[in-house]
Amino acid sequence: MTAVLLNRRTLLAAGGSVLAASAVPALLLPARAQNLAPTPSMLGGSNNYLAGAPVVERIGKGGFWMSGTVRRAGDGAPLAGQRIQIWAHTIEGREHEPHSHGATLTDKNGAFRLEIPQIIPVFGQPHGHLAYDSGEFKTVFLRPVMGSPKDTSLEAHFVLQPA
Repeated sequence: MTAVLLNRRTLLAAGGSVLAASAVPALLLPARAQNLAPTPSMLGGSNNYLAGAPVVERIGKGGFWMSGTVRRAGDGAPLAGQRIQIWAHTIEGREHEPHSHGATLTDKNGAFRLEIPQIIPVFGQPHGHLAYDSGEFKTVFLRPVMGSPKDTSLEAHFVLQPA
């Protein structure tokens, strides 16, 4: 018969193995934010907003990328199929002109991306406008400012709360 040798080192190793094995399933699950606060609307974000801009493949001739994500407040779950409207003052038009507006939908991961003409400064700041305005969640207007007028992309991220 084999003798089982129990000492402090054996007990600690066995206990650590049990704890590590019970933590493995949690490590394999996707990370979720807890108590993620909703994104507030930015001042000036709704300037020149035109309700009902159509979903488009691209605005104008393109050359500049607006992108970001849309998640649900609280748990941070990505929101697919959400409509994001984008408009800006660009080399092809001013932000109040209808042809400078378009919308896109988020993918299954809550990400969106829309190509627009190069943004140029207006009132000294190169910036874009984005809106979530579909009604399932509270409307949010964003007005992110570019770091440089030479940038060729701009990101904005939405965390939405139910309407």
